[in-house]
Amino acid sequence: VQLVESGGGLVQPGGSLRLSCAASGTIFSVNTMGWYRQTPGKERELVATISTGGSTNYADSVKGRFTISRDNAKNTEYLQMNSLKPEDTAVYYCNVRAFQYEWWGQGTQVTVSS
Repeated sequence: VQLVESGGGLVQPGGSLRLSCAASGTIFSVNTMGWYRQTPGKERELVATISTGGSTNYADSVKGRFTISRDNAKNTEYLQMNSLKPEDTAVYYCNVRAFQYEWWGQGTQVTVSS
């Protein structure tokens, strides 16, 4: 299984970005997709997750600003990020978990700066 991310980049504070993550290969139909982020010297942290049925979970720091979604037919997940802040700057990783299996994307840089 490969997870390929896209959509990162440089954006001004208050701006928006949409990240995508497409899974290729065979993954279980029942799984949890998620986004995590990491800055230098810090541990990777949860941003948001979404189950196959659409149940979502968000870090308090992004609630009301970020929206996670998925297209099960395309094995793709998305992260819509609005009202971005400088503290959102990080490498964002997509993740898929199913039973005892877990896969990670290669990471995409998001930089929020004026």
